[in-house]
Amino acid sequence: MGLVERALGGSIRGAVVTEHGEGELSFALEGSAPTRILPRKLIDLEPRESWMDAQGIDVQVVGTWADLFGYALPPRLAPEWARHLNETLLEVAAESGRYEAFASLPMQVPDTAAAMIPSLLADGFVGMTIATRIGNVELDAAQLDPFWQSLSDHEATVFIHPGYADDDQRTVDYGMINAVGRPVDTTIAAARILAAGIPERFPGARILLAHGGGALPFILGRLRRNHELFPDVGDPDAGLDRLYFDSVVFDPDALCYLVDKAAPGAVMLGSDYPFPIGDPSPTRVVATAGCLSDTQQSSILGRAAGGLLGIGSG
Repeated sequence: MGLVERALGGSIRGAVVTEHGEGELSFALEGSAPTRILPRKLIDLEPRESWMDAQGIDVQVVGTWADLFGYALPPRLAPEWARHLNETLLEVAAESGRYEAFASLPMQVPDTAAAMIPSLLADGFVGMTIATRIGNVELDAAQLDPFWQSLSDHEATVFIHPGYADDDQRTVDYGMINAVGRPVDTTIAAARILAAGIPERFPGARILLAHGGGALPFILGRLRRNHELFPDVGDPDAGLDRLYFDSVVFDPDALCYLVDKAAPGAVMLGSDYPFPIGDPSPTRVVATAGCLSDTQQSSILGRAAGGLLGIGSG
């Protein structure tokens, strides 16, 4: 039984599902406003797999919808909510050979989240997924050190993706929440991670950034200059070589620049499926990036993710 069915049945504490019409649902998690309407394409596998076939995608890594991270849930309910999310993802992965999954964690309870990582990896998850902020807590906050330490100890991957928020009034118009707000969230989170020296302090953690790292590749010079002015701030170059990136940048020239700045083999195919801001033809940007060698294209289209996440032959 999937997450929607369990919630509709009232078996998930702290979660209420409201039906707005045929096939239209929203979640209300304790401590949070109701989510947006759940996109049907998130849970309908047939159109997803048809799209994958059309794009030549054999395996897709899936994770929790950003609206459902549940970081405002009380600590007593947060681990249970993460368990329901993760059981649903494992069910989907087990029923089809087309999916691998990133696990969700109760990040508002960092010690519990840290303790869950080894068992989640043993269950078959290929990594974890978290938001760019845990509520109002930044990812470099000292209270999250147990999480980073556990990732490092188990050489686990964490995919960092913006959570859902529309609280910056400058981006509420013109579709800018997705076009600008999300990559800005990723940029700030990544810059703070580098400034705090997290990749060097927790060298086993494999940090994968959404949206090509946002503006990170393009502000490296400013971050270097900031490090020169404030030597106690982490060296961005020291951490950059430990970061991984998806390819959701849409522009071949931007992809070329990202590949040039990232470590070899650190960029892998992403799509943001099934959201409107996602890339409906994610392999096209790779094919049209004239700077990429055949080896680099092959890496982005599969080998990088295979090696990082242990999918297929790598």
